[in-house]
Amino acid sequence: MGALIDGFATALTFANLGWCVLGVTLGTAIGILPGIGPALTIALLLPVTAHLDPTGAFIMFAGLYYGAMYGSSTTSILLNTPGETGSIITAIEGNLMARQGRGAAALATAAIGSFVAGTIGTVLLTVLAPLVVKVALRFGPAEYFALMVLAFTTVSGLLGSSRLRGMISLFLGLVVGLIGTDSLTGQARFTLGILQLLDGIDITVVAVGLFAVGEAFYVASRIDLRTAEIIPVKGSLWMTREEWGRSWKPWLRGSFLGFPFGALPAGGTEIPTFLSYFLEKKLAKKPEEFGKGAIEGVAGPEAANNSAVAGVLVPLLTLGLPTSATAAILLAAFQQYGLQPGPLLFTNPGTSTLVWGLIASLYLGNLMLLLLNLPLVGMWVRLLSIPTPLLYGGILVFATLGVYSYNQSVFDLGLLFLFGVVGYVMRRFDFPVAPAIIGMILGPLAEENFRRALSITQGDYSVFVTHPISAVLLAIALLIIVAPFLMRLLQRRRLAASS
Repeated sequence: MGALIDGFATALTFANLGWCVLGVTLGTAIGILPGIGPALTIALLLPVTAHLDPTGAFIMFAGLYYGAMYGSSTTSILLNTPGETGSIITAIEGNLMARQGRGAAALATAAIGSFVAGTIGTVLLTVLAPLVVKVALRFGPAEYFALMVLAFTTVSGLLGSSRLRGMISLFLGLVVGLIGTDSLTGQARFTLGILQLLDGIDITVVAVGLFAVGEAFYVASRIDLRTAEIIPVKGSLWMTREEWGRSWKPWLRGSFLGFPFGALPAGGTEIPTFLSYFLEKKLAKKPEEFGKGAIEGVAGPEAANNSAVAGVLVPLLTLGLPTSATAAILLAAFQQYGLQPGPLLFTNPGTSTLVWGLIASLYLGNLMLLLLNLPLVGMWVRLLSIPTPLLYGGILVFATLGVYSYNQSVFDLGLLFLFGVVGYVMRRFDFPVAPAIIGMILGPLAEENFRRALSITQGDYSVFVTHPISAVLLAIALLIIVAPFLMRLLQRRRLAASS
């Protein structure tokens, strides 16, 4: 409790309050724009914020993350175009409510549900993070290597339409992460004789290239850049007594359903929002309204979506384990400041102020989002009228200026557009981008811990299976790889037996 109070003292300074307001405002604006999520936005801001105070920068990033997850619900409800995958379910019932003239009520239950879920999720983060830190302090090099292997298998397998595509994306990131000078032997690796690559490739260049430039190229290559129909907001923004009664239970259920899925490796927001929707349909007093504009179908999934965001921060801050694309970009932001998320982030006096100030800012950011979004819905909706070519053209210009201002390097600009082309190809052929970023960040750490574990045991490979925590983590990783093949084999045998 004392650490959280110190965190509020940090977050309530004038400068950090300003960064929080800027983050939630930018996040809401970004979330409303279709196709531009928090991962892309934070990637764009990495070079710009490189010289800011780390605490202020992360408070802004956190506000942006929460704001973007809420803002995407506005697009789903009024445009039937989810700004984020976690808002796909919101579009089902929310857009139908808007077409019936109940769009204001849908936006209100989404805003209040986001506040309730975000607050509950942040409370759970506050309580659980120190407990996870106590476990993580027992981790040695073998345990951290096993944790990285688990992250590789889960993220590459669960992000994307194909396990093979996820593995290829991960392998690409691992190769890029190994470019540069080997810290142990001093040998150049994969530099192709180019002197500028001896220090490796900056994660900021790769993140901005794959996410922002790749997305801009992909949108430019599409021919369906038409203006979608925007449904105007009608009626009072306050819900009726009946709508309140039908919303508060889904808010609570969605909050507690979303948090654990966010904390799981590659759990994401899609699964809890789908589960919340089907749970509310089962428990609803009027299940016949689902598919026709049921407010429970907006309240529950929106709460699950925003609670999962807080869940994502538990493994990221305590273990350095990203469980989503946005978490991977946030991990890159930590590395940009020379920080490595993990238990030491909470125990070192120099970094504990940052992490508890960040957690305290989440409480403030949630309240700011509620006060900001309910009265200003009409203003946010106007952002939807920005022509897509102008929007993505601006992103391309901003990405170029940001990366150049980071190191004033023309070589970095060449790498930026090279990775932009790679990002475009990955989107064109449905390869997930997040595993490449995670592979680039965690690959060198996995190699370092692997070598350190072998150095301590003088080359004894059994260290990875004799340590209980390491053995369990590797067993789970193996199960994740083998389980789909075993399930297919069992299914074939059942089909053969029945025929």
